[in-house]
Amino acid sequence: MENPTNETEAKQIQLNGEKKPKGGIITMPFIIANEAFEKVASYGLLPNMIMYLIRDYRFGVAKGTNVLFMWSAATNFTPLLGAFLSDSYLGRFLTIAIASLSSFLGMVLLWLTAMLPQVKPSPCDPTAAGNHCGSATASQLALLYTAFALISIGSGGIRPCSLAFGADQLDNKENPKNERVLESFFGWYYASSAVAVLIAFTGIVYIQEHLGWRIGFGVPAVLMLIAAFLFVLAFRLYVRRNVSKSLFTGLAQVVVAAYVNRKLSLPNQQDSSITYYHMKDSELKAPSHKLRFLNKACLISNREEEIGSDGFALKPWRLCTTDKVEELKALIKVIPIWSTGIMMSINTSQSSFQLLQATSMDRRLSRHGSFQVPAGSFGMFTIIALAMWVVLYDRAVIPLASKIRGRPFRLSVKLRMGLGLFMSFLAMAISAMVETLRRKKALSQGYANNANAIVDISAMCLVPQYVLHGLAEALTAIGQTEFFYTEFPKSMSSIAASLFGLGMAVASLLASVILNAVNELTSRNGEDSWVSDNINKGHYNYYYWLLAIMSFINVIYYMICSWSYGPLVDQVRNGRVNGVREEEELLDIVRKGFEKEDLRDVVKTN
Repeated sequence: MENPTNETEAKQIQLNGEKKPKGGIITMPFIIANEAFEKVASYGLLPNMIMYLIRDYRFGVAKGTNVLFMWSAATNFTPLLGAFLSDSYLGRFLTIAIASLSSFLGMVLLWLTAMLPQVKPSPCDPTAAGNHCGSATASQLALLYTAFALISIGSGGIRPCSLAFGADQLDNKENPKNERVLESFFGWYYASSAVAVLIAFTGIVYIQEHLGWRIGFGVPAVLMLIAAFLFVLAFRLYVRRNVSKSLFTGLAQVVVAAYVNRKLSLPNQQDSSITYYHMKDSELKAPSHKLRFLNKACLISNREEEIGSDGFALKPWRLCTTDKVEELKALIKVIPIWSTGIMMSINTSQSSFQLLQATSMDRRLSRHGSFQVPAGSFGMFTIIALAMWVVLYDRAVIPLASKIRGRPFRLSVKLRMGLGLFMSFLAMAISAMVETLRRKKALSQGYANNANAIVDISAMCLVPQYVLHGLAEALTAIGQTEFFYTEFPKSMSSIAASLFGLGMAVASLLASVILNAVNELTSRNGEDSWVSDNINKGHYNYYYWLLAIMSFINVIYYMICSWSYGPLVDQVRNGRVNGVREEEELLDIVRKGFEKEDLRDVVKTN
């Protein structure tokens, strides 16, 4: 959260004796290019990384997947730190510049692991008779993990700041078309991000698979260098806003103040002008009755000692405003619903196992064709499904439903989140079924001891589960982000944007815990683990069924959380306090959709 720039010299640049305004459209190519190149570089490393760890570092499947889970967790945790440092100390420009350099250095180190033979285990064929291949040394692993850490730090600085920094360049309250300009920027920003991820999942993955790791890691490093260079090149053109106190600090102050004032007694009758501290222009003269123990954070015990002549608290760690208290309450209130999205993120993080599945299947587009879809590129079906749903929902589903209904219609955000979680359950169930079929086929063809064999079954069987994962993300991920934005006060927008990423980080950690537990419990007494290094000896289908069962339980848990949460802010504002009107309208639309007379009206209208 940064203060608006209010000094003329902060918005203007001295050039040839004339002052010209900073920011504007001219800065967009540099900012969007930085974000796009960073996404191509970083996302391009992920799909095939499990194969690099298995083949070049001789990690087992479980260990390699755990390393990637930890890397993913770090990458999703660091944006919180990046947002805090940007808001409170460094500013967005400096944060993005330092982060871009960090990402570049990390990718250079990763490229060096592919270029220099001495920084990783020597080549060895573990399947050859008499070969005892050594594992990576501590120093070799340290270099690899340092590369991962630097890339995570870079992502943590770029991703939370890039969008806001771009908006800073265009946000001009004096421009009557300001909202339209910002809307256009957000559209181009997300479009470029989607294209960047698709390029990463196709082009970079193809290069790694056909030209090797040296070029496959070198290209992302070069792209990251270009991204950093382009961003810094335009530094004289940018609007750079002043830093201010972070919202995270304000929330921490509420917790500390409530604890310090824990012995104070709350009044029976609230007198907002005397009892509770609030700003003069605040609509909240007194805090709500929920989570009343936090109300002590804004309870005034001695006005002369606690509030200065300017109306501000002299000790903000002992006395907070009613607005800050309610912001923390809003955050606590959404935690149960936020937690339901963790299971979906656990499911979508199983890409390492899906990559091994695709590698062992026939990846040709047709039986008589020669082109093979790279195993790491199947993730593009998730992105395509997500993008298609967003477009169809906005351009087809909503207009058609509104015509049938006869008035504007939308699916409630709660219903969308619930449908997304159910889609995630279906995705894991189908994953288990497909793996059962693949494993049965592999054993029937005599590949029990040959994990590298290509089973006579099309990898296109994996597409439905990827599509369902995409629909799940389109419904739940976008739905959760919208839910946080609408339920939180405007001052908490930065936290609303960070919560889903935090959920993905927690999901990566929990996925690692689940994987370790499954690996340990199923490999006892000399049995092959469900997640064995040999995909044909293991039981990845059982592992998928476990996640499917957990996902189904999570759907029930979500229904309880949704019911207990009560009406949404928009529902209260629109008088829809029953919280079910949109769902009832949906059933009404389906019923009316089968009425011939209404269908004819729709056809005539079109």
